[in-house]
Amino acid sequence: MLIFCNVFSVCTSTLRHYLCTMSLSDKISEQMKTAMKAKDAVSLRSLRAIKAALMLLATQEGGKEVTAEDELATLVKMAKQRKDSLTIYKEQGREDLAVIEEEELAVIETFLPAQMSEEEVAKEIEIIMAQTGANSMKDMGKVMGMANGKLKGRADGKMIADMVKKLLS
Repeated sequence: MLIFCNVFSVCTSTLRHYLCTMSLSDKISEQMKTAMKAKDAVSLRSLRAIKAALMLLATQEGGKEVTAEDELATLVKMAKQRKDSLTIYKEQGREDLAVIEEEELAVIETFLPAQMSEEEVAKEIEIIMAQTGANSMKDMGKVMGMANGKLKGRADGKMIADMVKKLLS
């Protein structure tokens, strides 16, 4: 039996359903316990970074409840930071630091929804272009606004922008 728990996953068992109904912070804490028991330093380092970012988010909101969308945005931001650092480290020949960023990125991506392929992004953008009647570069702002909102967390902003430019030109 499939149980739809949240926007990130589909559950297939009672235990998995229990894990899916947990908040992201609770999932991180559970994963940290598992990583500590397994003596997995890489996962533990990454999970601590995620937990710290979520705690910082909670304190910045000033008592306002942190939503799943806020948590997702934080994870997307962390993944983007790691990707940017990774490219810089590789350009500078710092493979030792690049490996660390790759490891952390892999752990962060386990908590993100699956990323869309270029073909899927192109289809979504074509639908948005049809809805807005966009047909030139003048309409790029309208298309980008809708596309970023609709594809948030599922596609990289740079890929969306490149695809919109390609389809509008």
